[in-house]
Amino acid sequence: MTDTDDVLHRLSSTLAARKGADAQSSYVASLYAKGTDAICKKVAEEAAETIMAAKDGEAKKIVWELADLWFHSLVLAHHFDLSVDDILAELRRREGVSGIEEKNARKQG
Repeated sequence: MTDTDDVLHRLSSTLAARKGADAQSSYVASLYAKGTDAICKKVAEEAAETIMAAKDGEAKKIVWELADLWFHSLVLAHHFDLSVDDILAELRRREGVSGIEEKNARKQG
């Protein structure tokens, strides 16, 4: 396991633990309690902020917003009982595969 996997697994464990927490006790628990629409809205908001940061061209802002986007995307994954391992496995599956080939395979499947 790499350090990157390690930090993602620690975050994943925290997000999983928050699923059963009181919505008053945790930001993540409050998102889970609000449901899919609220979580999706937050992911969309963070994606828009990432785009704006990219347009500004400031590396620090881009990193900050990408971290927020990744975080909220993982909240969404956990909301649907998907783990960081599910996402990492898919990224590993795609590694070395042409983006064009991968996209065409989705259309056929």
